[in-house]
Amino acid sequence: MTNHTFKSSILFSLLMLGACQSQKPGSASTNGSAIWQSETYAVYPDSVVQGEYVARVVSPTELTSNYKSQANAFKSPGITFKFAINGRDNEMKSGSDHFFNCLSGNCQTPLIPFGEQYVDKTQVPNNTYLEPNSKMTVRLDMRPVLEAFEKQGFYTTKTGDKIYKEDFRGVYIAGGTAPLSWDFDNMHRNEGAKMQDTDGDGIYEITLTLNAPADDKSTATHWEMSKDVSAFPQYSSDYAVTDALYNLALEEMINAVEPDSTFRTGKEWAGVWTRDISYSIILSMAQLQPQVSKYSLMRKVQNGKIIQDTGTGGAYPVSTDRMIWATAAWEVYKATGDKTWLRDTYEIITNSIEDDLLNAFNPQTGLVSGESSFLDWREQTYPRWMQPADIYESENLGTNAVHFQANRVAAMMAEELGKQEAAEKYKKTAERIKEGINQQLWQEERGYYGQYLYGRNYKVLSPKAEALGEALTVLFGVADAERSKTIVASTPVTDYGTPNIFPQIPGIPPYHNNGIWPFVQSYWSLAAAKAGNEKALTESISAIYRPAALFLTNKENFVASTGDYAGTQINSSNMLWSLAGNLSMVYKVFFGMNFEANQLVLKPFVPKAFAGNRKLTNYKYRNAVLNLEMSGYGNEIKSIMMDGKPLENATIPASITGEHSIKIELANNEAGGEVNHVAMYTSPETPKVSYTSGKLSWPAVEGAVAYQVMRNGKELEKTESTSLNVDANSYAEYMVLAVDGNGVTSFGSEPVVVVPDKYKLVYEVEKSAPKASYAYRDYSGTGFVELSKQHNKQVQVKVEVPEDGVYAIDFRYANGNGPINTENKAAIRTLQKDGNFVGTIVLPQRGVDEWSNWGFTNSVEVPLEKGSHTISLSFEPNNENMNVEVNQAMVDYMRVIKIK
Repeated sequence: MTNHTFKSSILFSLLMLGACQSQKPGSASTNGSAIWQSETYAVYPDSVVQGEYVARVVSPTELTSNYKSQANAFKSPGITFKFAINGRDNEMKSGSDHFFNCLSGNCQTPLIPFGEQYVDKTQVPNNTYLEPNSKMTVRLDMRPVLEAFEKQGFYTTKTGDKIYKEDFRGVYIAGGTAPLSWDFDNMHRNEGAKMQDTDGDGIYEITLTLNAPADDKSTATHWEMSKDVSAFPQYSSDYAVTDALYNLALEEMINAVEPDSTFRTGKEWAGVWTRDISYSIILSMAQLQPQVSKYSLMRKVQNGKIIQDTGTGGAYPVSTDRMIWATAAWEVYKATGDKTWLRDTYEIITNSIEDDLLNAFNPQTGLVSGESSFLDWREQTYPRWMQPADIYESENLGTNAVHFQANRVAAMMAEELGKQEAAEKYKKTAERIKEGINQQLWQEERGYYGQYLYGRNYKVLSPKAEALGEALTVLFGVADAERSKTIVASTPVTDYGTPNIFPQIPGIPPYHNNGIWPFVQSYWSLAAAKAGNEKALTESISAIYRPAALFLTNKENFVASTGDYAGTQINSSNMLWSLAGNLSMVYKVFFGMNFEANQLVLKPFVPKAFAGNRKLTNYKYRNAVLNLEMSGYGNEIKSIMMDGKPLENATIPASITGEHSIKIELANNEAGGEVNHVAMYTSPETPKVSYTSGKLSWPAVEGAVAYQVMRNGKELEKTESTSLNVDANSYAEYMVLAVDGNGVTSFGSEPVVVVPDKYKLVYEVEKSAPKASYAYRDYSGTGFVELSKQHNKQVQVKVEVPEDGVYAIDFRYANGNGPINTENKAAIRTLQKDGNFVGTIVLPQRGVDEWSNWGFTNSVEVPLEKGSHTISLSFEPNNENMNVEVNQAMVDYMRVIKIK
């Protein structure tokens, strides 16, 4: 993708900033001084102001807002697009796109041959924007492709993809301006993006309506309570805006409960999703809706194990963050004290952990592999070159924090159940993961953890900040107290809050990239409170209240650079984890409710900006009802009384029954703290590196002043050149990173492996097992072997190793059982050496019915002595995927490469 689309979003951001500055946030009539204020927006006791937009509190049960998205007002006429045979990104190499300026309400591109980049050089006057309802006709010359189909039966694209005539299902258009999308993974389902050749002359066309009024976004202008929320805790304070937003969230919580008493993920998203409900339950739903929480969690159990319901390449184990379920289940137990629930969920959690220890745990690093927790849209947070198998091999901060806590939960549950030996086992695993995170991911020079380790046989650390992961390390205790303070003070924060990742990825539209998610902001608030950073906490709470008030709903996400809910790839109102986070500000921050197995500990934190009186009545804790009053500010308690008597250690025993009154007076202390405010920033593009005859080379990257060359995960050289001579006589894995003038690096390039022939052994698997009879293409040798639950449950290959060493073993495979981004049919197999377990091989989905689309699995490093060995792939009980029935792939050959 070119940077034209991204530049237009920068222009919009600047225009919006100008609008904000032309009318200062405090210029609207408000009641009292600002709780929090910046050049971008302000939160007042009775309103939220952002430039010309104002949300006002009419009463604790009524709000108004005049907010209107400006996303359509400043759309660039520059349209970036690409053609896609069968909906795949196969026309040109990544980073090469077509660009056309639509400067009239009815425009047409020239005839563009497939695979030949077109760039419109027309000069565009300043302040020129895309007209509403513009019609753009795109013309594509497919004749060279169709001629190749007739002459040789296939066409080879510039990306190296070989497309056979019988597999051709049409050509689509992708792009960055609605209704176009860069979502290649779902392009085959988008009939509105399919181009047509109505007269059969090989010229395909499509006419698009751009900047349609239907795309103009607005939310409600008025909210008034329509549900009875009296059964739930009632909150009131000196700040009408917090009271009204609390009630709005309660009403949306009621809307989120389905007739079958499970949680709905959002207004637009029906169904129960493992990570969504789990993060929501931890935030506040365990307290407010314990029974619905139980029903919802148990909906995500299959065969006594937790379901990984979404994730790249067929879900588990490419994604492994299902284990956040464990922390949610523990939260429900702490809130209810239900021993039956404790026993049942302990078995489910430990069953799941045992599978993960075999399928995803790396004893060398102490880390668990798998996709970033919740950031499960591949190109939104990973380099474009990374395939699902690469994502499986990556080791992510947030996901590892989740696994650390899951093992801690298993240990605490085991202790509650009197299983001391098991408790020690899970404590040990948790400590190993904690050690791995702190050794492998911590960045002393930045003051926060890196995003993930990635690469292939030798990995490097992505230095990007990952907001949810950073917050979880603080909350779960991966980071010690001092490091927690550093993380909260150092992680980058932008105008509208803490972005999911920082810096942003070039050419990727807002969603996870260039996105802020209120539920993540809520976890950031909890981390700020735990770290004792009052400044960060005040700003973070304000970043949650701003969008809820202006949009009059708890949206799923919004664009980080503009603060607008319009412009992200998908979104929803009434979002469960967003509303749960809003409510958690009252329970877990202001009143500091900290559940433990046998007690409720109160650790309130009221920033000075929110100083005053507040009440929380009808709060149910197990068999008791609590009515709380609190005055003052700070994170230290001056006095706390229950029923007129001092409450020792601010602790309420779980055995308490009946109704009780609690009064808290805070010490009016100021906790201080720092926030790392930064402007939005985009890292350079990822270099595309090739190797020929002892020389690495790559095209220059725009904005790069140097290139960092990595050899086997370590920096080899920093150069201003776009090539480098390297040793061709020993194994090496090279990655190149572009470095801009501010020292910000791109993602590392796809690894280029240099390996002498003597260190590379290739074994055709069909020589060791029955050859499959499917009419698939592009395999090597004489055929390929089917792996399924019915066929070849074990395949053994005899190998002859020329010398001692560590060898990377992987397989060329195909899995056409599902798309690259969804479903649940990733195939999993156990790798054994001479009958002993050495690792897990994952064969993720590569595309619907794309059985001639071959790629490589993850590799497993295996020490091998000189001589003969038996390498086997077998289906074991822990290799069940989330589909259970279909666990199938085709295997072409096995590689055994000496890397050490």
